[in-house]
Amino acid sequence: MEIPKFHETFIPILKVLENGETLQAREMYQKVIDQFYSGLSKEQLEEKTKSGDILIINRIAWGKSYLKKGGYIEFPKRGFVRITEKGKNQSLSDLTLKQVESSENYLEFYNEENSKKVSTPTIMGNSSPQDLIDEGFNQIDHQVKSELLDRLKEIDPFYFEKVILILLKKMGYGDFVETTKTGDGGIDGIINEDKLGLDKIYIQAKRYGENKVREKEIRNFIGAMSGDTQKGVFVTTSSFDAGAIKKAHDAHHTIILIDGVKLVDLMHQYNVGIQVKAVYEVKELDNDFFEEDN
Repeated sequence: MEIPKFHETFIPILKVLENGETLQAREMYQKVIDQFYSGLSKEQLEEKTKSGDILIINRIAWGKSYLKKGGYIEFPKRGFVRITEKGKNQSLSDLTLKQVESSENYLEFYNEENSKKVSTPTIMGNSSPQDLIDEGFNQIDHQVKSELLDRLKEIDPFYFEKVILILLKKMGYGDFVETTKTGDGGIDGIINEDKLGLDKIYIQAKRYGENKVREKEIRNFIGAMSGDTQKGVFVTTSSFDAGAIKKAHDAHHTIILIDGVKLVDLMHQYNVGIQVKAVYEVKELDNDFFEEDN
């Protein structure tokens, strides 16, 4: 018996979840292994990826990710998984990668991401080894950013404000001061661009699910800014509607808008809320080493 490819785990995952029970992801992984891959040897079950993950778990996890994007399963809360009506109605005799990638939910997922100007993973048929490496990294980065945005939407709103201040600090914008938490839509933090605090940037952070930031909230933000600064950054986990974008653009202040997609791009770039899991070395022949004059 061979270790399954990630798309070969689609049906086993759906069969484990077909009774509608909500399972912890780790419990689901183990059930899939116990019920469908118990014939693997001890060595196969312990085989690891180059980054140190258990290979079979890694394959099932990727299968879970694709099924979620295809609408066959859902994540009712962090760390848990459950089958959807679409998954229940799916024939459990066969489900190919092509079917999942061509499903309406999957295409909607990536169309939405494309509308936000996020580069999405693609399957390349005639690819060089370097192309495959680059595409593999792109897929992993995309997955991490998607999970990061989901996590940001779940955390405490006050802690979200602190995350934004930490990010701006890492980006080199100086020391920050958290303001009193009143819940009234005022200033959430102040960045001191210089050591004496002569130049300030006011921060507003809104942790939203799907609701867009509207013009009124930008207007309130501008109104809350005192006369000692002309700079503000408004950050949200969702997006801004046309009225909000226009209000920020037309303001006498300099207002920078950061939506959820841009936010996770910046957090990924500056390693906020994520960590480096593995470093890979790609080696090539050193032709200089074989020069006779050396």
